[in-house]
Amino acid sequence: MFANLSEKLQEVFGKLKKKGKLNEQDLEEALREVRLALLEADVSFKVVKDFIKKVKEQALGQEILESLTPAQQVIKIVNEALTDLMGGTESKIAIASKPPTIIMLVGLQGAGKTTTSGKLAYLLQKQGKRPLLIAGDVYRPAAIKQLQVLGEKLEIPVFSMGDKLSPVDIAKAGVEHALSHNRDIVLIDTAGRLHINEELMDELKNIKNEVRPQEILLVVDAMTGQDAVNVAESFDQALGIDGLILTKLDGDARGGAALSIKAVTGKPIKFVGLGEKLEALEPFHPDRMASRILGMGDVLSLIEKAQASFDEDKAKKLQEKIRNDGFNLEDFLDQMRQMNKMGPLDEILAMLPGMGNLKQLKGMKVDEKQIKRLEAIICSMTLKERRNPEIIDGSRRKRIAKGSGTNVQEVNRLLKQFDQSKKMMKQLTRMEKTVKKGGFPSFFK
Repeated sequence: MFANLSEKLQEVFGKLKKKGKLNEQDLEEALREVRLALLEADVSFKVVKDFIKKVKEQALGQEILESLTPAQQVIKIVNEALTDLMGGTESKIAIASKPPTIIMLVGLQGAGKTTTSGKLAYLLQKQGKRPLLIAGDVYRPAAIKQLQVLGEKLEIPVFSMGDKLSPVDIAKAGVEHALSHNRDIVLIDTAGRLHINEELMDELKNIKNEVRPQEILLVVDAMTGQDAVNVAESFDQALGIDGLILTKLDGDARGGAALSIKAVTGKPIKFVGLGEKLEALEPFHPDRMASRILGMGDVLSLIEKAQASFDEDKAKKLQEKIRNDGFNLEDFLDQMRQMNKMGPLDEILAMLPGMGNLKQLKGMKVDEKQIKRLEAIICSMTLKERRNPEIIDGSRRKRIAKGSGTNVQEVNRLLKQFDQSKKMMKQLTRMEKTVKKGGFPSFFK
């Protein structure tokens, strides 16, 4: 996501850093390139104009031009301006003082409302809530069945009354069902249309007037760029929305919708869809997103992903093994499986400062097929070999390759990856010890 914009902005600031002291002309040229990069990213013209004006006013101050690191000061100003542009801080769901909290999901057909309803219910369930999904789309064929399948997979109840009653009656009955069954969150999946029309809006207004939701969230496809912004404006004017969920943000190389919506509509982005998996819906953090766009990483999101994917008991045992030099190939395979849960490797590494714009990261991933091949190689080893990889000589490698249906080169590659992982984990453990004692890791000295 934001790949094109991120690359261009990082190029601009890379040039500024090389200049040392800056003059007004340097800033003018840099901001001209920033303006072009934002327009190419499909950001609204008015939004770009206001953004550049704001950055320029701050960046042309004497304290910036005369500072020892003017380029860094300019990057800081742009980072803060991007954060403000996208909403400033995380915008959370308004929770009702008396349960249930009612959330209406609205949008056009094809934006991903039904799947997003399931993903949001799953996210809220992980936060300790007890969600109920209401199947209110009675027009699209198989919409009800799709939501029921999602609910079954997530072990979240789905309230349905078929497709014969009106969505207003279904929503009302669903809320009553939630009250009687101790459900504290209600998510109503509403019908969409291929385009905005009076019939659609009237129906949504009727549901809104009947159930009085705490939140009306508009689901829009990030990849539609300025169309998503126009849809958001129309829905807000006709219905009144509280926030947005941007789907398919992981496939959006430009980012125009994410950067324009808050400035144009005044409504915050509350969640973003970052993939097809049911756990691939995340709260939207403007500050973290701005940091990622500028190649400064997103360590907080990385930590949260790791905490969600890794087993805490296993992590403690692994740490102990590394300290005692007991890390073996069985542990290595387990680590690879847990890393795979976190998502594509290029996306994970891009969250580290300075790594976001490395071209060699693009497309890097550890997929299920690779995991299966690693598993086949490791399972073809004896227990002694798995726990003492250093004994694996040439003849053992040939036997392992034959037994796993691979070749010796793949076995060699696996053993090399294992050695590299082991060394890296040892370094991290040593760094942790140094920091705990009040010192600094060697690369800071």
